[in-house]
Amino acid sequence: MSEGAESEGVASVAGAEASLDFDQRWHPGDDAPPPMLAAVDLGSNSFHLVVARVSGGDVHVIDRLREPVRLGAGLDADKQLTPAAFERGLACLARFGERLRTFPREAVRAVGTNALRVARNGAAFLEEGEGRLGHRIEVIAGREEARLIYLGVAHSLAADRHRRLVVDIGGGSTELIVGEGFEPVHRESLFMGCVSMTERFFPDGKIDKVRMQAAELAARAELEPVETRFRAAGWEGAVGCSGTIRAIAGVAQAAGWCGEVLTRRALARVRKAAIDAGDIRALSLKELKDDRRPVFAGGLAVLTACFGALGIEEMAVSAMALREGVLFDLLGRIRHEDVRDRTVRALAERHHVDLDQAARVERTAEVLRQQVANAWNLADEESEWLLGWAAKLHEIGLAVSHTHYHKHGAYLIANADMAGFSRREQGLLAALVRAHRRKLPSAVFDGLPSRARTNAQRLCLLLRLAVVLHRSRSPAPLPRLHLTVSERGATLEFPARWLEAHPLTRTDFEQEARFLSGGGFALTLR
Repeated sequence: MSEGAESEGVASVAGAEASLDFDQRWHPGDDAPPPMLAAVDLGSNSFHLVVARVSGGDVHVIDRLREPVRLGAGLDADKQLTPAAFERGLACLARFGERLRTFPREAVRAVGTNALRVARNGAAFLEEGEGRLGHRIEVIAGREEARLIYLGVAHSLAADRHRRLVVDIGGGSTELIVGEGFEPVHRESLFMGCVSMTERFFPDGKIDKVRMQAAELAARAELEPVETRFRAAGWEGAVGCSGTIRAIAGVAQAAGWCGEVLTRRALARVRKAAIDAGDIRALSLKELKDDRRPVFAGGLAVLTACFGALGIEEMAVSAMALREGVLFDLLGRIRHEDVRDRTVRALAERHHVDLDQAARVERTAEVLRQQVANAWNLADEESEWLLGWAAKLHEIGLAVSHTHYHKHGAYLIANADMAGFSRREQGLLAALVRAHRRKLPSAVFDGLPSRARTNAQRLCLLLRLAVVLHRSRSPAPLPRLHLTVSERGATLEFPARWLEAHPLTRTDFEQEARFLSGGGFALTLR
């Protein structure tokens, strides 16, 4: 991957080249991927936008925008984003949105990390932020963040069979990954970062040996539960990424304390220099940028703890991380190499799902979706994917117990480590499985984002109908069916006298109609 110059403004010279009208060049469903992709990383310290050109099966970064929004520092004692932080974030997204105005939805992926994972008013920020950006924003779990970080870093390194340790220190979390090639083997996300550690141990800007040791000890405590596993993972080289590690390595290199690789000894000299300065504002380290200075001490403590806990002697530095990983993951989705499909298959196999039955339900649910796609606004790819994944996993809870297996299945999905899925997608999938049988619980859907609630209920109804149609688990083909819908109702038409010849199915649907009625839907059979 090649890259253009990094920019902190609204646009750049390279960006002007990329703002052509997509409508004249690419449309969803085209065989080739879009000519350009964009990734937005809403980090706890900085927001980033990366624009890349797709060429010859690879992505080449042509533009970067970065703004130090300090979203994590804008969390108050109640974990609410303060009005000032809220507005800083929205203003940045509006500027990014101007840059992405001509990009189709399928060519952009925006992800939020730790600050938005913990912010209690994060949903309100996302709702307004999506309007400013012009694209959906997905909050990802820490382990998914780790997977995407590793994917980005792996594409910057020479292909080999060696295991690597990757460390990324963000504003509110630190990700550790051991992987081979492009596949992560171990992933962890720890609740510490350069912003949170600076606020906790250096809130007034003062740096001394006692405070630094206390910060490092706190970081070691976070590392303790995973230390043994990562030391024993058999990695042969360590790679650091993110602004914190690049800044520390840059300071050490500028001082002549190390070459391209950050050594343990060079890190110790940077630590001593920071303590000797005595104050964050007095740091005069060469190559330390002004916007990195306020969170430098906290990031330095975390990295020092990582070196000690994991036995790192030297660390290479990668310019690529989360946002580049998002680009490669997005390209894979467009090329139908979606890691989410692999995740669903692996989860189904691990819990011994009856794959034949799942396939029957999936095929029927998709036929029904296609019949009502326009009437119910379900023609988009996400609706197709969610319905298919839910059909594959709707019986996953049987691995726990037959009684209330839909509830067990929803719990497994909601709490599983599902690579490729955002928290929103995982929540939607769990809701569909939870509500696919018996009573239609409105509370399940009330907990979803308001913009997704109606479509989730409609997808659930389609899944329920498909499950009832295949309750016999017979491989015999179904008759030709026709489904028509209204705002809160559905009419399912069968061939003449078919229901009379299948009284058990009629009884099943009469019961289903009562269940749906309790949830505010009317089901009519003809």
